[in-house]
Amino acid sequence: MASVNPFDLSDSEEEAERRPNETADTERSPSDGAPGPPPGNPFPPPADAEPPTLLLCGNRTSPSGEGISVSATSAMAGSAETRVSVDAIAAQLLRDQYILTALEFHTELLEAGRELPRLRDYFSNPGNFERQSGTPPAKDQVLGPGGPLNRAGSISTLDSLDFARYSDDGNRESDERVAVLEFELRKAKETIQALRANLTQAAESEVPSQERKNFKSSPEIQEPIRPLEKRALNFLVNEYLLKSEYKLSAITFSDENDDQDFELWDDVGLNIPKPPDLLQLYRNCWTPLPSPRDMVDVSVGVDFGTLPGNCIAQDPPKKPDLSKQQQTEVVQELEYQISLLNIEKQSLAEQIKKLQSEIQTLKRTVSSPPPSTLDLGSQNTSHPSSSSTTTNTSSSDPVSVSYPQPPTDNGQYLDIRGVSEPETDPNPPSAQNTSQPHPQSHNKLKSRPPVVFDQPNRKLSPAFQQALLSFCRMCSDSRLGAEVSRIADSEESVMLMLGRCLPHIVPNVLLAKREELIPLILCTACLHPEPKERDQLLHILFNLIKRPDEEQRQMILTGCVAFARHVGPTRVEAELLPQCWEQINHKYPERRLLVAESCGALAPYLPKEIRSSLVLSMLQQMLAEDKADMVREAVVKSLSIIMGYIDDPDKYSQGFELMLLSLGDPSERVVSAVHQVFIPAFAAWTTELGTLHTALIPSLLARIEKLLMQGEHGLDEHKLHVFLSALQSLIPPLFGVVLQNAPFTSRAKLHGDIPPIEVTRFPRPASPLQDVSTIIGSREMLSALLILYDHQLEHEGTTSWDSLLWVVNQFLPQLIDIVGRINVTSSTCVHEFSRFFWRFCRTFGKIFTNTKVKPQFQEILRLSEENVDVSPGNDILTKATVPIYATGVLTCYNQEDDRKLLVGFLEDVMTTLSLSHAPLDSLKASFVELGANPVYHELLLTVLWYGVVHTSALVRCTAARMFELVLRGMSEALVDRRAAPALITLCSGPEFSVRISTIPAFGTIMETVTQKELLERVKMQLASFLEDPQYQDQHSLHMEIIRTFGRVGPNAEPRFRDDFVLPHLHKLAQANNSQAVENKRIDIATQLFEAYSALSCCFISEEVMMNHFLPGLRCLHADMEQLSPEHEVILNSMIKECEIKVENRGMGDAQGSMSIASSLVGEDAKTKFLSKMGQLTTSGAMLANVFQRKK
Repeated sequence: MASVNPFDLSDSEEEAERRPNETADTERSPSDGAPGPPPGNPFPPPADAEPPTLLLCGNRTSPSGEGISVSATSAMAGSAETRVSVDAIAAQLLRDQYILTALEFHTELLEAGRELPRLRDYFSNPGNFERQSGTPPAKDQVLGPGGPLNRAGSISTLDSLDFARYSDDGNRESDERVAVLEFELRKAKETIQALRANLTQAAESEVPSQERKNFKSSPEIQEPIRPLEKRALNFLVNEYLLKSEYKLSAITFSDENDDQDFELWDDVGLNIPKPPDLLQLYRNCWTPLPSPRDMVDVSVGVDFGTLPGNCIAQDPPKKPDLSKQQQTEVVQELEYQISLLNIEKQSLAEQIKKLQSEIQTLKRTVSSPPPSTLDLGSQNTSHPSSSSTTTNTSSSDPVSVSYPQPPTDNGQYLDIRGVSEPETDPNPPSAQNTSQPHPQSHNKLKSRPPVVFDQPNRKLSPAFQQALLSFCRMCSDSRLGAEVSRIADSEESVMLMLGRCLPHIVPNVLLAKREELIPLILCTACLHPEPKERDQLLHILFNLIKRPDEEQRQMILTGCVAFARHVGPTRVEAELLPQCWEQINHKYPERRLLVAESCGALAPYLPKEIRSSLVLSMLQQMLAEDKADMVREAVVKSLSIIMGYIDDPDKYSQGFELMLLSLGDPSERVVSAVHQVFIPAFAAWTTELGTLHTALIPSLLARIEKLLMQGEHGLDEHKLHVFLSALQSLIPPLFGVVLQNAPFTSRAKLHGDIPPIEVTRFPRPASPLQDVSTIIGSREMLSALLILYDHQLEHEGTTSWDSLLWVVNQFLPQLIDIVGRINVTSSTCVHEFSRFFWRFCRTFGKIFTNTKVKPQFQEILRLSEENVDVSPGNDILTKATVPIYATGVLTCYNQEDDRKLLVGFLEDVMTTLSLSHAPLDSLKASFVELGANPVYHELLLTVLWYGVVHTSALVRCTAARMFELVLRGMSEALVDRRAAPALITLCSGPEFSVRISTIPAFGTIMETVTQKELLERVKMQLASFLEDPQYQDQHSLHMEIIRTFGRVGPNAEPRFRDDFVLPHLHKLAQANNSQAVENKRIDIATQLFEAYSALSCCFISEEVMMNHFLPGLRCLHADMEQLSPEHEVILNSMIKECEIKVENRGMGDAQGSMSIASSLVGEDAKTKFLSKMGQLTTSGAMLANVFQRKK
């Protein structure tokens, strides 16, 4: 079957007469060039257009009403003609004005993923579709593109035409008028802009001849810079800054030249070639351009006759006719580009020589034997474009010299698309051996032996062989096909390939497995030569996972640290930090968390100026603005690492403010991170600066004192807790300073038998950073220092020990003064200071506590057997100093002597306060704080027994009052064995005041104990208070019993409440109705009102409600009606509520059991309600919404 070329046939004789020249063009062989574009199309066919694998077939109506048939062609055996390219078909369709056919051809190519530049440029150019106004075309002139297409409105290209909008029955002139005007206006603006650019360039080139002569005659007079030159230099300077990693400078430079686009060279000027970069211009500024005589042509290409059929590049297109002036300009431009390429080639040759010398040096360093003579013929066969080609020294032909190629991407690959057949190689491998060893690094790919293929003993023509191989379809015209068809033969080319492929691989990997790509991304980012590609890869790394979990973040951080160790601080600052800065306000907290953790992980590898300025500012901003607790927690930990590496003393104040800011954070996890990490790191820095005990601790003490002065009417306990907790976290560093600045520090020796440190020597640290052994350096060193420390305190004193003298003479007195000014009734403050002194004394040791701390407290408290009265100058016993000394200092050590000292102190305080009729708040605070720990229950009962048997009734009353505080949390066995007998003993005394004082303690037993025998004993004792005639007129006893019943009734056993509490309250209410003394009646009524209010919330049986609770309320109502009308309203509502409850219960009993139907209805409603409740498992807010009324 003969091949058919559609371009060898004219469509009609009329067209043949109209286009004789074009017919000649179409009959030309494809090897001479594909048909050129139609007149007016400024885009020549690309030289790299690919041969088609398919040809479109179909009939389309031409503008003249004629048709064209396009069919597939194939090469016959023995024919020298190649297949027609897609670009040639497109060119013929455009030349013959088959616009619609070309459009459909363009669309099908787009759908196949093979966009053709010619069609894309043609249909993207609005000038090809303008309306032709004015004179009609000549008879022998082809209709312009705008002639037949007269229904296109205000649109830019034919690609965007919506043909569904237009019907074939006439033009819509009225609808298109506005669109046409818009299009013409836009074209006019584009024309104006182009004319302005041309005028600018013309003005640039027109320099007066007189001025040019002046500049030439006077070299010292510099010619003023032209705008075009300025823009070109600005572009080169910005490019140099970016390549040299001066990103901040480049950003500033770009901002100062905001009228120029530094991303596009065409913004400098149209049709102006881009010169080399500044480095190349500097290196070659004194080198004269080489003469064309010095240049030789070297061929390292492949014989195209040996390539498969589908890999043949398209023949070069036919050049359009150019005028003489245009040809001259093209020649000048090409000469300029040739000179630039020669300069670049020389520079690259120097770089290759330098690298080769370095490789030789490295080889000598590792003492590797010199490589044997290499056979470079294999490289010429299998590496046709390799840059490692060397000079053949045995050849005398100068043309055979191979110049070193620049280390570009294309020169570092084995292109399987261009491998020559061994039989067609004009230079056999044996003729290309060299005696010069090829320098090659030990980690480079080794040279492979020559690749030899078995050739069949056949005599096929090359054309037939190419046509036959064309049926082996290989996809090399896509991005992926191009990558697959090339094999890297060096490390640099591998990095370049990975840099191109990774951005396409990452989006197609599952989110759960993307961390597997981290090593590949990091390795490529480390070794890739292009800054932009490295930046893109690091951007991919930080955006690899949408919401990375903790394990994934740790993997990314590990990679960032490895990257930082490999590339150094400069690249970390220039490449990694911008990625952190970009995501500082990301919407996902996990990404912001990654940024916060990255700042800390990279801190050791950053320049110190950046570490203490930019990174510190970033973290400070995140700490103040981020709303996520976990992000702020990570920020605090990263700030801690910064504090561990910072060395700028001027940043101390900023660090102190950051500490206070983070301590005031509302999140507990953030505050915990501050105490565990930040404060120890900050204290370590202040220790090096020498400001821990001279600036940091005094600043916190001053803030506590200021807080106490401002809080006379109400102390801000939260702020006090913040400052005191920070002070407590500074105790281990302070002790470390004392040890490290001691007179014996230089005498500490690590050799010999060093006894281990007792486990209980120091309180448990909140984190390893607060461990004193970590602060000192090791447990061995700490043990040696502690031995010398105790010996120094016990035998040699503190002379010339400045740090310890500061603690004893300034720190302790100021703390004790602060303790005396806090409110003793605030259990929170007492507990905070108690914990502080306990940790302080345990850290500084027993000898220090006994010789330095206790004497200062004892001197202030001034307790002695002779002085038992609290004089006006000794009111310190009523302040918080007593409980803090008892619970914070005397409880540090739990040996027998220490326990005796604590018992004696509490007995003395109880006796002194009781005999002087002073407030008991300080003693109560001591008992509450100690009673919270069961270890001290026996000790407290010992102190109370001392009061029970004391001769003074005042002391016995005080002891009875203290029982109420210690019974909560005490074991029932201890209550039964020691507390209850002591209370019974107090009740047997003659003083009514002592008996009354035991009532709250008995009530506490009824509230907390479940042992029946003990409860019966207590019940009998309380019954004796209520029923014994000797107590009938004891108003204070009745008041105490009612108060106790109101306190313990809701929590007591229901049987005790129904059988004992409510009946006796009823009796007391009845008796109060007949009370003659109005003040006593008001007191009893008020206490009864409080008791009944508390008991009304309890479940009370109907019988007790009718017999005791309601009658008691009515008696109380009678009193309040006369004495307190405001309480009467509340009592009325309580009485009505109780009566309604009784009535409802009576109605329920009368009705009996519910019917089966009502039961089923009730069960159904219950099931629906519970199912609705079961759905609300997310939050309490949703649960509350169920009970809201619908609006």
